[in-house]
Amino acid sequence: MKKGFLIYWLFVAQITLAQDFNRLLPAAQGHPRLLFLKSDEAIIHRNIQQDSLWANLHQQILKEADLLLSKQPLERKQIGRRLLGVSREMLRRTLFWSYAYRMTQQPIYAQRAEKELLQICQFTDWNPSHFLDVAEMTTAVAIGYDWLFDALSPESKKLIKSAILSKGIEPSYDERYTSWLKASHNWNQVCNAGMSLGILAIQEDYPEKAKELLQRAQKSIVLPMKDYGPDGAYPEGYAYWGYGTSFQVLYNDAIEKAYGSNFGLNESPGFYAGANYLLHMAGPSGKNFNYSDSGDGIDFHPAMFWFAAKTQNNSLLFTEVNTLKVAKNLVTDRLLPLVMVWGKEASLVHQTIPAKLSYLGAGPNPVAMMRSSWTDHNALYVGVKGGSPSVNHGHMDVGSFVFDALGERWAMDFGMQNYESLESKGVGIWGKEQNSQRWDVFRYHNKSHNTLTLNNQLQAVKGKAELRWKLQTNKRTEVSMDLRSLYADQAKEVSRQVALVNKRKLEISDRVQWGKQGGELVWTMLTAAEFHADGPGKAHLTQKGKRLNLQVKGVKGEWVTWSTEPNHDYDAPNPGTRFVGFKLATQPDQKLQYQVVLEPVH
Repeated sequence: MKKGFLIYWLFVAQITLAQDFNRLLPAAQGHPRLLFLKSDEAIIHRNIQQDSLWANLHQQILKEADLLLSKQPLERKQIGRRLLGVSREMLRRTLFWSYAYRMTQQPIYAQRAEKELLQICQFTDWNPSHFLDVAEMTTAVAIGYDWLFDALSPESKKLIKSAILSKGIEPSYDERYTSWLKASHNWNQVCNAGMSLGILAIQEDYPEKAKELLQRAQKSIVLPMKDYGPDGAYPEGYAYWGYGTSFQVLYNDAIEKAYGSNFGLNESPGFYAGANYLLHMAGPSGKNFNYSDSGDGIDFHPAMFWFAAKTQNNSLLFTEVNTLKVAKNLVTDRLLPLVMVWGKEASLVHQTIPAKLSYLGAGPNPVAMMRSSWTDHNALYVGVKGGSPSVNHGHMDVGSFVFDALGERWAMDFGMQNYESLESKGVGIWGKEQNSQRWDVFRYHNKSHNTLTLNNQLQAVKGKAELRWKLQTNKRTEVSMDLRSLYADQAKEVSRQVALVNKRKLEISDRVQWGKQGGELVWTMLTAAEFHADGPGKAHLTQKGKRLNLQVKGVKGEWVTWSTEPNHDYDAPNPGTRFVGFKLATQPDQKLQYQVVLEPVH
């Protein structure tokens, strides 16, 4: 979709949404009305009786709800500038207890949830200076108020309703705390969702405030939704898809169930395709393509069940069902009970294998993923990163890749470092200028990613590389990218092609033409495997008794390894890892063209 048309579509959508809310906003709807309707209960009971996987998940939720009964009520304890850990645990407890009460009618769950709600509502505030904390807390309290409405005492309802308004809604109108209204990232999604669920829970008492807030939310939330276009690639990566998109689904689902319409939000360009993006982000090694600020584990995503239901595409649940079968601690997911609601029409017994082996998403931060099989544990898988360091949570990782084969990850990414570990030492990690301290953090700059470094320089923050399919056949699947804008001061041409060949090896081909000054090119790959040099242009890696051969063709490059020990005391340690690659000395205007082959030995 062309940019001009997209802007026009968003403009028209905003006007339509505002008009629709003026016309359709109800005065009252009764309870429960947020996400989990009364009519859903019978369907979930049927699933529990007929499907052992649904029954097992239901029992896990009830067991955790029982364990949570013995926990002390939460206290207002910040870690650094965040109360977010408390807000998230409150949301988890509320959902587990409220679901357990709804499905069993056992008073103990409602009574314990009521006690926790009253405790939270007497906090001095929900930490509006870090508004995600307010948003998640408001979400928790709104769901508790709505799902447990008939079980709460009149006095408790009055206190909870007052807290939603004074500690949740009202701070969202204070300009000191509302930069998220104009943001196009996860903050917008989480905060708009929290405020909207809050006012939806109490809208009959504050109808004019409800109309005003929901109109504001609808106008604001289209900003992050446009970044799913055109193909669903979420700019902030795997972990933040799990955060931002989950709350986007909370918002869309709540709006649709309250008003019988999603007002066109679900049809935003690329939004449904965002589930396809996440599906392809999981590798056969059991790790995700963890670029930007993300860990490398495969998470469980309740929102994927919503996407599968909306698109009638159960292949989107391929990874989720596999995770459901083997994961041992799903109850740490605060949204887990919503799987029972969003997945109520899905069969967990009969899995559908995804049809496509590859994915390419354009947009603000383009990526591509290719694999040789969905069902072979030894399959080859490569994730390729284009885009820009300038995106929210971005790293200088343009041109980087991860690679799985033989059930192992061979080319890896460090992913994120805990923010508090840096902020507590005074490190400024949120600046995005070229000279920002962020780029001194070891895990963030290009020298620590599977890409190129020219003359020991950083990639250009404002540079961007688009990804394009170069070839898609049964024998070769290949993407190309122009990296020139990332190295504009060092080279006249920098490009990379990444190909899966015959479903048995990975080829990475680079073309570089230097500028008026020569220098050094460093080709880097991060790995946890052991390195072995094999002679001119050849080496191999080993891990867990498995082997990956490395070869460089087209230049006289010698494979070497070097340390991943970080540069500063604030950097996270990186035990058990190493860089492998090669270094090339170049002349002014010299043209280089070479190919690196990674081939597993079966």
